[in-house]
Amino acid sequence: MARRLPPLNALRAFESAARHLSFTKAAEELHVTQAAVSHQIKGLEEWLGMPLFRRMNRALILTETGQSYLPPVRDALDTLSQATERLFRMDGSGALTISTMPSFAAKWLVMRLGRFQARHPELEVRLHTTPQLVDFAQQDVDIGIRFGAGNWPGLRCERLMTEDIYPVCSPSLLNGPRPLRRPEDLRHHTLLHDDYFITWGTWGEAAGVEGLDHARGPRFDDSALLLQVAAEGGGVALARGVLVADDVAAGRLVRLFDVHLPGNYAYYVAAPPHYFTRPKVKAFRDWLFEEAAADPAPKAAPKAVAGHSRILSAAESATTSTPDA
Repeated sequence: MARRLPPLNALRAFESAARHLSFTKAAEELHVTQAAVSHQIKGLEEWLGMPLFRRMNRALILTETGQSYLPPVRDALDTLSQATERLFRMDGSGALTISTMPSFAAKWLVMRLGRFQARHPELEVRLHTTPQLVDFAQQDVDIGIRFGAGNWPGLRCERLMTEDIYPVCSPSLLNGPRPLRRPEDLRHHTLLHDDYFITWGTWGEAAGVEGLDHARGPRFDDSALLLQVAAEGGGVALARGVLVADDVAAGRLVRLFDVHLPGNYAYYVAAPPHYFTRPKVKAFRDWLFEEAAADPAPKAAPKAVAGHSRILSAAESATTSTPDA
């Protein structure tokens, strides 16, 4: 059934005149003559079959009909304006908005973005970091990078990187008063815990360590902060390979032992399917995969432990079970 809608220009004239209670000010705002505004509103009143204004000698007053009609007209024009602005921002070449988790941004993406910006100086890069899921229909985001199973409904998800989990520490701890030579040596050190990742108990079982009090030590809900504390000698952390690779390559952290746990989740590039046809999104997506291929994180660690897989806490399961980016 076809919508029954009045002319858009008449609605704009009505909303402006009703807001200012003046045909003159509405004409100035819309860059037309006062007579044009009066003509548009008269036509709208005839189309509706009811008056919207009372025209007094020195005042313009909304009728009861006009008062009830103004809020939905204003809301409709605002919605149309916002949708149009969103389209210009999404399809224009001026800005690219990327959404990802704070830890991934801090430990991997930020230090590489300069290379993308140098290749595409025409784009203004905007980085939106949040642990929360993003609604592409409501937020001005062009592309997302998320960690999970890659099955977010309504989104095209391309696997970017997988990762392993292994212990790391500051070089100062490696050869300190209590050297870390074997997994059993962890008994003498502070264990740092990532609240949203694999537990020390799971890793200790895989490494065959007995008598390790895996519950002790501070807990963190930010993987980047966890690695910072480890780099400062605050303890031994179970590291996510993608996030820690640059710190290990730079010597800020040292990888311990020869046992790692393979993760069964990965980093994904995610967005609604039609977004990938946009030149700026395609350019960023292609660059991401180039960077991932050159990532210093080892593609295969020395010794994988069979029979153990990454275990999500309840909190992380919640963040990876619905669409995000």
